[in-house]
Amino acid sequence: MTFEGRFADQILPDQLHILNVSFLVPTLRRDFGGCAGNIAYSLKLLGGEPLPMAMLGSDGGSYLEHMRGLGISTRHVGESGEIFTAQAMIMTDTDNNQITAFHPGAMSHAHLLEITAETSAAVGIVAPDGREAMVQHARQFKEMGIPFVFDPGQGLPMFNGDELNAFIDQADWIAVNDYEAKVLSDRTGMDLATLSQRVRGLVVTLGAEGCEVWEQGRRTPVAPVAPKQVVDPTGCGDAWRGALLFGLEKGWPLVRCAELGNRVGALKIASKGPQNYLLDFSVE
Repeated sequence: MTFEGRFADQILPDQLHILNVSFLVPTLRRDFGGCAGNIAYSLKLLGGEPLPMAMLGSDGGSYLEHMRGLGISTRHVGESGEIFTAQAMIMTDTDNNQITAFHPGAMSHAHLLEITAETSAAVGIVAPDGREAMVQHARQFKEMGIPFVFDPGQGLPMFNGDELNAFIDQADWIAVNDYEAKVLSDRTGMDLATLSQRVRGLVVTLGAEGCEVWEQGRRTPVAPVAPKQVVDPTGCGDAWRGALLFGLEKGWPLVRCAELGNRVGALKIASKGPQNYLLDFSVE
């Protein structure tokens, strides 16, 4: 949904305790989304072979058809016939700020899906999912010897410092945005330089400012890529994640992976919806 104004002009800071606002949204669009689907879309566009693991609900048949139509494997996608597929209602203002209402639905059953020896993945990612699924899948990646990225995203607030430390101990890489980086540092009691020494690499995305790569305590800034136009930020983080996984699977240095992520993110923000953009460059 698009609100043709600024949230900041409609919300009175001194009245937050009795907040009651309504936003007129002349533009309403429904898209396929979700972290697993969005990441898989990005990775497939780049020439990778994604294996999304996620749970769909009783209304998920059209999504299965969509993924299969894109040539994306659905063998690790489960279905729960009793509840709806997870849905996010996202409202964006003219400054690209967003307000989101999220219904987890079938995502709450994602822990029923398991990573086993038959999963045959070269690299993985623990992205936002059901709480129990994130915990179990991190452990299963480690047990199966599959290197993975810990990218908690919107799921970060669900975990305390001890739990986050457990994720870090199992992960090979960490990816967070600048706000999440502050929360991660606060809850673990470690700065980014220290955290980066516990994994093979840590990336902090900075939106329009690009990102920074931390390896063994050393920071390397990665310049942003200017988009042709700024249309819709929804799904930019997932587009970036797909590019990161593509590069890691190829064995690229982390900085090169981040550079590709910035490029794909700039491409996505110029298009409406999280899975409607196409590559306008070749990957070598």
